[in-house]
Amino acid sequence: MARESNAVDFWRGYALIAIFVDHIPGIYLSHYTHGNFSVSDSADLFVFLAGWSVRLLAGTGERRQPAGYMVLRLSSRAMQLYAAQITITMIALAITAAAATLENNPLLLEWNNAGAVFQDPVQTHIGLVLLVHQLGYFDILPLYVVLMLMAPVFAVIDRWFPNWVLVVSLAIYITVLATVFDLPTWPVEGQWFFNPLAWQLTFVLGFVLAKPEGLGGFVRRHIVTLRWIALPIVVFFLILVWFNIWHDPTKMPQPRLFFILDKTFASPLRIIQFLALVTVMSVAFPYIRRAVPPLVSFLCLLGRNSLYVFCTGSLLSLTAQIVRNIYRGNFVIDTVTVVIGVALMALVAWLPEWRENIRLKPQRRPQPVS
Repeated sequence: MARESNAVDFWRGYALIAIFVDHIPGIYLSHYTHGNFSVSDSADLFVFLAGWSVRLLAGTGERRQPAGYMVLRLSSRAMQLYAAQITITMIALAITAAAATLENNPLLLEWNNAGAVFQDPVQTHIGLVLLVHQLGYFDILPLYVVLMLMAPVFAVIDRWFPNWVLVVSLAIYITVLATVFDLPTWPVEGQWFFNPLAWQLTFVLGFVLAKPEGLGGFVRRHIVTLRWIALPIVVFFLILVWFNIWHDPTKMPQPRLFFILDKTFASPLRIIQFLALVTVMSVAFPYIRRAVPPLVSFLCLLGRNSLYVFCTGSLLSLTAQIVRNIYRGNFVIDTVTVVIGVALMALVAWLPEWRENIRLKPQRRPQPVS
């Protein structure tokens, strides 16, 4: 049976739709996702909730899993994510090649960092398998894979030295920002768009804050006070974004990443604003559930089946990019594209739950003939 609606699934469902829309450049609805009013966006929310889910998976107190079982379960989840990344990447390349063939437009083969696959397939396929070559807009799952490979380490540290997990994460984060270290890409020289060694802090913050004790417990006990502290931070960054008020990043002191906004390295200002936004919005879910229960049920359906929905949304966003390129996207095309896309994502989310309900439904025994 599907679990009941909850805030984690609800916000994860919202993040999945926002990521789908944001991955269609130029579409008018992308102007209304929260990333346009915030220095953080749905990627931060997705990674934070991934860490929160790992806490629920690992358990706490009497409900926590044995350490060995926990490590195996988290590792198997990383392998599942890796398989999903390879699968959707191959499908995305096929969609790109098909579009280029049907439109007789070889320039489409250069889209989203796909050119190297067709120009140098031997080395680039090795890079795809090793995750060191990533297609544009298909780079969140590689981040997620690395984070899930790191998750058993953080979970074990938390099991035996619970006060150290955030300290270790912060140490890695500060070192990466100070040295400007990122994972390299190959065979096309560059760096990962989402640096896992920096984004792991957002992941670990979700993991730590989900715990009823420690920092998570402190936040729960003082949430009202923290909301009043967070509100002006959210408003301050909203004004900066709205009026595009930013200092010249080249004039910032070194190490510069500590003082500028940078998505690749999940810079401190981004994390501070995101935590403030989460703190303020944490009050919203009960009111939304009472006001629009169907919306909550719908988004929770997507959130419960996030991997299926994310993979489907990634491929649909690529398809939408191609459709907009062919038909010169407008209000009508954009609206139809989003409606169909979200409907297909919902169908993909519904199917496994329908299948599970059929499996669990008690079989009716034939009545004896009298």
